[in-house]
Amino acid sequence: MKAEVICGDALEELAKLEASSVDCLCTSPPYWGLRDYGVDGQLGLEPHPALYLEKLWAIFDEAQRALKPSGTCWVNLGDTFGRDPAKGQNNGSGKELEWLGPDRCPPVGELDGRWLRPKQLLLIPSRFAIGMQERGWLLRSDVIWSKPNAMPSSVTDRFSCTYEHVFLFVKQGRYWFDLDSVRVPAQEWAGQ
Repeated sequence: MKAEVICGDALEELAKLEASSVDCLCTSPPYWGLRDYGVDGQLGLEPHPALYLEKLWAIFDEAQRALKPSGTCWVNLGDTFGRDPAKGQNNGSGKELEWLGPDRCPPVGELDGRWLRPKQLLLIPSRFAIGMQERGWLLRSDVIWSKPNAMPSSVTDRFSCTYEHVFLFVKQGRYWFDLDSVRVPAQEWAGQ
């Protein structure tokens, strides 16, 4: 068995892979509106999270084609909050609107649906997972990655987000999974 690391645009590189040729996909795509990696057309800087999700789903449509029926797809995805546009919504340039094509590209204001509001948790991981299910993926696990030493937050009107989602998606009900290799032996509880 040969492991290979492929660097490049995810959608372009996945399209080059043979159908049903990949055993396992593990990824943590850039989160929406949180970082500018200085790459033109990068994922995560779309002017609206709905456009970000459309791009992600297009990538995973191609991933679904490349994944073997027995394969697994692991996606680590964090959330973000809506921001006051006067303080900077995100680093999106607006160019990404063209990515969807003219027939799928309403004005940004029409995409909102009232969920992109300042201070609102956007539930991007949940929206992503539901969209994946609608595209035929089976969501087998939503693992919560607890981060006890997470980056401190300066907010004073909510709890800090100290977790991220790790989703396990598969194409069919029977797939390769070795639970015994990661099983932790039970320990006796010394409760009071």
